[in-house]
Amino acid sequence: MNILMVLTSHDQLGNTGHKTGFWLEEFAAPYYVFKDAGATLTLASPAGGQPPLDPKSDDPSAQTDATKRFKADPEAQQALASTVKLDSVQAADYDAVFYPGGHGPLWDLAEDKKSIELIETLYAAGKPVAAVCHAPGVLRHVKAPNGELLVKGKKVAGFTNSEEAAVQLTDIVPFLVEDMLVQAGGHYSKGADWQPYVVREGNLITGQNPASSEPAAEELLQLLKK
Repeated sequence: MNILMVLTSHDQLGNTGHKTGFWLEEFAAPYYVFKDAGATLTLASPAGGQPPLDPKSDDPSAQTDATKRFKADPEAQQALASTVKLDSVQAADYDAVFYPGGHGPLWDLAEDKKSIELIETLYAAGKPVAAVCHAPGVLRHVKAPNGELLVKGKKVAGFTNSEEAAVQLTDIVPFLVEDMLVQAGGHYSKGADWQPYVVREGNLITGQNPASSEPAAEELLQLLKK
């Protein structure tokens, strides 16, 4: 199993002067789900190298078993520090792709032509595509083989408007994930705020929030095992 994980390279939270990036749990939990299943992982980002960590995801209150494991794992830290450049990646080399969230992807990956092309190619080849929390935002411009938006008519989840309001970033983000998925014609659904919630339609897996990252990764593994 060759699994590609794509992380953001964007570290500015709009014009607030605050930092953003990827959310630690949303990387660490899937990373270990895949590693423990014996998968070969490649980590990529638009700029390559160390992706920016959202400092809020490093708060003591945001730590989980997976983030604690990551902090005690020099090998994983080294892998994260040396992501390959996204434009060097070939879709044919991978069995699936997983996008961790954090607010960063809303700015870069949602508009990144290479990311869009990668998802379109993998999906058209019948390979699983998974994204959690804000990362379903990367599907904004992705098209299905029929030329329509990929999420149109499909069951999808992603960070809710109420969760965005709770972190007080509704007016800062370039777009709201829930609104975008609805406007793109997705059959959007959600669970309770901050609780695990994952939906799958065919080879498309989307999760609502940080707590959904591990179950979304497990869902992707189940698809690969089929």
